[in-house]
Amino acid sequence: MVQALFLHQNFPGQYRHLAPIIARRKGARVVGLGERANQSPPGPTHLRYPAPEGAGEKTHRYLRPVESAVRRGQAVARALVGLKQKGFVPDIICCHPGWGEGLFLRDVFPDAKLLQYCEFYYQSTGGDVGFDPSQEVTLDEMARVRTLNMTQLTSLEATDWSVSPTLWQRSRYPAFIRAKTSVVHEGVDANFATPDGASNVKLPDGFVASKEEEVITFVSRNLEPYRGFDIFMRALPEILARRPKAHAVIVGGEERGYGRLPADGRSWKQVIMEEVGAKLDMPRVHFTGRIPHEGLVALFRLTRAHVYYTYPFVLSWSLVEAMGCEAPIIGSDTPPLAEVMRHEENGILLPFFDHARLADTVVDALANPDRYQPLRKAARRTMLEKFDLHAHCLPKQVKLFDAVLEGRPGTDAIPETTP
Repeated sequence: MVQALFLHQNFPGQYRHLAPIIARRKGARVVGLGERANQSPPGPTHLRYPAPEGAGEKTHRYLRPVESAVRRGQAVARALVGLKQKGFVPDIICCHPGWGEGLFLRDVFPDAKLLQYCEFYYQSTGGDVGFDPSQEVTLDEMARVRTLNMTQLTSLEATDWSVSPTLWQRSRYPAFIRAKTSVVHEGVDANFATPDGASNVKLPDGFVASKEEEVITFVSRNLEPYRGFDIFMRALPEILARRPKAHAVIVGGEERGYGRLPADGRSWKQVIMEEVGAKLDMPRVHFTGRIPHEGLVALFRLTRAHVYYTYPFVLSWSLVEAMGCEAPIIGSDTPPLAEVMRHEENGILLPFFDHARLADTVVDALANPDRYQPLRKAARRTMLEKFDLHAHCLPKQVKLFDAVLEGRPGTDAIPETTP
């Protein structure tokens, strides 16, 4: 009988498939602990810890994320002490250490095996910081970025093993962490992210997106430069001018995402629309906000051109789902995409900041859909070969979980080379 704890501030997060599988084992007791009141998968007992306070106003700005993480770690530790007093002592803990939840696990449960999730390691070169050539990376910024890893490093020092979703994300970590890190993606359900199924979506503004329309899609959890929102919007006036029947469907919220908000407090949507809004035929531009998952997948099935751009940062699940739906992918030639896409084989990869070339390529995809059909088919094949949840990813997750639980190193899941 196994007792397992899954820790993620946004539980289930990356554990939405693994935790229920472990909970179905005979005699297993599985607890998922997080801050937010998300819908929990069946099986695990979903508990919440109270939202911790943020950093103090007088805290050095480099250390504010660290102080917030320590407060979160304290909140988690208190919750775990309560569980321990009630008799729950996990054999294994799976944790995302990025926000501080992993800081004090070894102190509360010294004998538990720790399997932690290595999502992204911050550096001042080669990644998201300094990617935009217009943004100078000062010594002050380098120092701030270096301190962002303090929470992870403290947490990972105590880990038995770690896991990263992609080769490139793993490659960002120091060698001593990479040496104990397997590469296993969370996976996408190939029976859900499929070209078969509903392919009409009524948008909040009343427009019905369908395969009969020339629909361009852009999807990001938050509309921000990290995911190329500004580049897409600068290309859009030219696209709509050259394709008078085309419609752009833009999915995403306006809250702060991975990057900073504009200095004046506005959202990036407000800033970019001030720049390009007068050039757009607005009845053909549809901002949906965030939409239900089923609607998002339906958009992937009907789109004539799906634009996915990203800084060198974490790879979005939405990109993999779009590939599974045979969406024609026009993406940025950046490391997260280059790992899974091959130019003119299963998608198109373009220089990130060249919005004129993006416009030309989207126009070509709309004008010549048959030319992109082989790329669409190849995109789904790639998804099935590398990211199929049930055929590949979930069995590997379970195998790694059991290896760590039993005290065996997971070196069989580590690739020989990284990009």
